[in-house]
Amino acid sequence: MSHKLVLATRNQGKITEFRRILEELAPGHIDLIGVDQFPDLVDVDETGSTFEENSLLKSRYTCLATGLPAIADDSGLCVDALNGDPGIYSARWAGKHGDDQANIEKLLEQLKDVPDSKRTARFKCVASLVLPDGREQVAEGRFEGHILHAPVGDNGFGYDPIFQPLGLSISSAQMSAEEKDLVSHRGKSLRSIAPHVTVKKYKHLWIVNGNMEIQNQN
Repeated sequence: MSHKLVLATRNQGKITEFRRILEELAPGHIDLIGVDQFPDLVDVDETGSTFEENSLLKSRYTCLATGLPAIADDSGLCVDALNGDPGIYSARWAGKHGDDQANIEKLLEQLKDVPDSKRTARFKCVASLVLPDGREQVAEGRFEGHILHAPVGDNGFGYDPIFQPLGLSISSAQMSAEEKDLVSHRGKSLRSIAPHVTVKKYKHLWIVNGNMEIQNQN
């Protein structure tokens, strides 16, 4: 029996990774549904100050709006020489949300005078799962490495072409999908979340005084 799970993102790169990782973890048991199947859903403003806050904003809203378990993540690149930036602003570091090339160009310009020994960085991902009965699970994954001086590789998305994982001589954009999933920040967080994906059937789901109330199906 497959369990329905709504993925609270429109990022195609993330959608591909989520589907691949969850299918590997629980083949045939998770029916991942995109938010595009719910035309009334709006994009959640990421007003949180941490990855966890933003992740929960998205998963809580999506679960409440659909009545189904929802999973979301917030992730980004944290560069030590930039005091942890771009961090939660990674997807819009250059101004426009999702412009990978512009984001990479801006980051490389900021680091142009930074020596290799000071270019340490990590990807962080906080995945969150919210179930209709109010239960929540949160898990963080990290992917350590450093920033290259120029993009290398055609795989992945985001900052992958300029990120060299710790202990490797290639960028994460040169890794196969399977290799990356084993060590990536998203792979680690989803492996922690996946065992908690369960589904219960509900008859009613509504908001009362700002709280989610559920009446079990008889």
